[in-house]
Amino acid sequence: MNLATIQSFLKAIAKNNNRQWFEKSKPKYLEAKTLFDDFVEALHKELLKFDESLAGLNPRKLAFRIYRDVRFSKDKRPYKVNMGAGLSAHGKMEQEPGYYIHIEPGKSFIAGGFYMPNPENLAKIRQEIDYNTKDFLKILNDKKFKKYFTGLDDFDKLKTAPKGYPKDHPHIDLLKNKRFIVTHYFTDKEVLDKKFVKTAAEVAKAIKPLNDFLLNAIG
Repeated sequence: MNLATIQSFLKAIAKNNNRQWFEKSKPKYLEAKTLFDDFVEALHKELLKFDESLAGLNPRKLAFRIYRDVRFSKDKRPYKVNMGAGLSAHGKMEQEPGYYIHIEPGKSFIAGGFYMPNPENLAKIRQEIDYNTKDFLKILNDKKFKKYFTGLDDFDKLKTAPKGYPKDHPHIDLLKNKRFIVTHYFTDKEVLDKKFVKTAAEVAKAIKPLNDFLLNAIG
């Protein structure tokens, strides 16, 4: 599946991020959106080969809106310059681990894990890592995992030890995380390759053990 039309539209909206241009170019947007939904549907089909929890999803309803919420942002551009979709057992990764695919010229990626756990789920995940550190490290050090990731994304971490854990905990760096996400970036050449759906699914398959661990933690 070739995503050139999507990439072309995203390049155009990045240069013309205003309502007048968007309304004039609505047919091009709708074409790109349909092609992206086609891609997500194809990706979903590949993911089902190793993650049955996604079976109940309608893949054509998993894409995020292109309209930005600018109410509390200094950036007042009305439209996103990417297309993205979240795939998890109950939808778009709402308080559960899953996969996120992001298409943007020069910045495309697939991510997985648990993006923004609420306080209750965050406490459960930290406890599971504390109790079963060996199993968690086994996932992070697996050969298939390390082919695409160097570890958890290193952002949005506590500066000190979380409540209930000593500062000298041997794995305090893991416990400081507030999000448990991994990300793998793709070049535009990879995105435009006809085998990209299978390539993205292969990376997602490497994320699956992490998602399973996190799901078990909050279960």
